[in-house]
Amino acid sequence: MQLALEEGRRALGWSSPNPAVGAVVVRDGEVVGTGRTQPPGGDHAEVGALRAAGDRARGATVVVTLEPCAHTGRTPPCTAALIDAGVAAVRYAIGDPDPNVSGAGRRALEAAGIAVEAGDGAEEVATQLEGYLHQRRTGRPFVIVKYAASLDGRIAASSGDSRWVSGPETLALAHEQRQGLDAIVVGSGTVVVDDPELTARPGGSTEGAHQPLRVVADSRGRTPEQARVLAGDSPTLIATTAASPADWRERMAARGAEVLVLPEAEGHVDLDALIRALGERGAITVLFEGGGVLIGSLFDARLVDRVQAVIAPLVIGADAAPAALAGPGVGRMAPAPRLREVSVTRLGEDTLISGLPAWPEEP
Repeated sequence: MQLALEEGRRALGWSSPNPAVGAVVVRDGEVVGTGRTQPPGGDHAEVGALRAAGDRARGATVVVTLEPCAHTGRTPPCTAALIDAGVAAVRYAIGDPDPNVSGAGRRALEAAGIAVEAGDGAEEVATQLEGYLHQRRTGRPFVIVKYAASLDGRIAASSGDSRWVSGPETLALAHEQRQGLDAIVVGSGTVVVDDPELTARPGGSTEGAHQPLRVVADSRGRTPEQARVLAGDSPTLIATTAASPADWRERMAARGAEVLVLPEAEGHVDLDALIRALGERGAITVLFEGGGVLIGSLFDARLVDRVQAVIAPLVIGADAAPAALAGPGVGRMAPAPRLREVSVTRLGEDTLISGLPAWPEEP
């Protein structure tokens, strides 16, 4: 299952809107084939692994991270491929909540006389596929909020200088993470101040890396034409409102960006509408990175599914230094969201705190 997990990890980002699945074919204790979900229209993990195994798949055991599909979409059902290959057994970690599957895969395999087991590696696979599982259960993309802050909760100095709050280990992890995302969103303030590329550059290069859709939430048309987020081959979406100048929208489109006019909420791009629009484009996992206004708005609207807060061992101070979260927040402690399933990881001198926010029920 560990090898199947690794195959699945390598499919993250590439496979959307399909799940990033890994599969391994084992015969007489020997791995004879591996596979992972290809981009839409390509082989699913099981089919790729069976293709690699060839005739050695007959009588073998297939280990796969997710319950095999039993329906026809862009490709035929994986259960049919497994049955036709003559495998003896299938072991998968977790069931697929997609209504087209949801136990149908297991039933089809068992009806064909194939032994089926489930549960091995379930916790690890559920973590790896948390975005997909959330999207299939709710119909919405999984929203991650990530920021790096000082010990006193500042994301930049009072001058706006933010390079770098966190250390090199945190930056390296960020580029690894971006490969598995469908979209990464920043506000126009971040574009103006930091001028990020928003590309995945593991090892310092974009070569061979999956590139997420770059999204800028810009309600008033602040993004400059020379912004680096508009450069390169990676796609860019500018989410704006009718309040932005029409000629600016035309200039953004001329630079190759898709311009999407969305409703306005509290003077900004309606983030709920933006998340839904990304879901309609097939996004499963969406990462929002600063600044404080954007992240604070997500929390105020209760749109956050996971928080990743990097705390750096420095103190910035100054009332004018921007905080990690801006906006009204909560007026009392009782309604403040608290994290559950919290993990704490050291990244060099930094500390990454990750968890799922839970909002108390309204009184």
